[in-house]
Amino acid sequence: MKDLLTALQAVIAGIAITALIYWLLNLLIHRFPEKIKKKVEPYVFIGPVLFLIGAFIVIPTLQSIRLSFMEEEIDGSTTWVGLQNFKDLFAEEYFPKMVINNLMWIAIVPLLTVSIGLAIAQFANNVGPRSEKIFKSIFFMPMTISFVSAAVIWRYIYAYAPEGQDQVGLLNNIWIKLGGSPQAWFQIETFKFNNLLLMVILIWLSAGYSMVLLSAAIKSVPEDTLEAGRVDGANTGQIFFKIVLPQIWPTVIAVFITVLIGAMKIFDIVLAMTGGNYNTTVLAQTFYLEYFSYGNTGKAMAAVVILILAIIPVMFYQVRHYRKFEAAR
Repeated sequence: MKDLLTALQAVIAGIAITALIYWLLNLLIHRFPEKIKKKVEPYVFIGPVLFLIGAFIVIPTLQSIRLSFMEEEIDGSTTWVGLQNFKDLFAEEYFPKMVINNLMWIAIVPLLTVSIGLAIAQFANNVGPRSEKIFKSIFFMPMTISFVSAAVIWRYIYAYAPEGQDQVGLLNNIWIKLGGSPQAWFQIETFKFNNLLLMVILIWLSAGYSMVLLSAAIKSVPEDTLEAGRVDGANTGQIFFKIVLPQIWPTVIAVFITVLIGAMKIFDIVLAMTGGNYNTTVLAQTFYLEYFSYGNTGKAMAAVVILILAIIPVMFYQVRHYRKFEAAR
């Protein structure tokens, strides 16, 4: 209860301080001549935001890049080692498998998440208003669960006990009913099956988010374009793929990239479910292990830099795609 009150006080204090800052800034710029006021007003109001971005994003990022070229000594001092941390990371036996795992996550998770979200959104928009609300609430519910909590839930689904013992896991119970024997699912590395099982969790968590955004986009499609398609004799599938989908494509891309970035930095689920064992490790977990378990700051920061370099092109593409879409409107 005490922690809750402390958190509540922090939120209230943050809101009050923010309101005070903007009130003082507003008071300040109104003292300027009108000509100067128009020029400086936008910069004054975005100034605090830019400061926070610099303090909490830019500076830590630059510090991470700097430390990736350093080796930390026992006494806390740092020594310049150039690219040695990157070389050591690339030389690790697990590195090629880790890269393959990350590529699988970013190739499979966004595609399936968007596809499932799109299918659910289209279906939900075609049922009655009351059923739509219930349907969407059910599918959006996993979004309210943290990744670690979701991992705990899915642990009971994938749980394994040796043959002859009571099976807690839902999947093993179903498998036994079908005539199979209990399986330690996370130890099945054939075709990266254990990685696919982990991906199911993130898809389950993200499909609701995808569904909500895509449903809103589908509802925004002008009715007259749909009616024109029906008049021309188009069936439901043709209307969706040739009329609806092209009009909501920018939203599809935005959702895809958002989920893609989430998949690139996945960490919680892997750590909670397998700890990276059975060849399920990913890049973000490498940072965690190197920094918190092995105390190797330079190598951990090298993993962070690789992750940043992988995410930046995706973000640039998203911004470029958005600007192109806005220019075409």
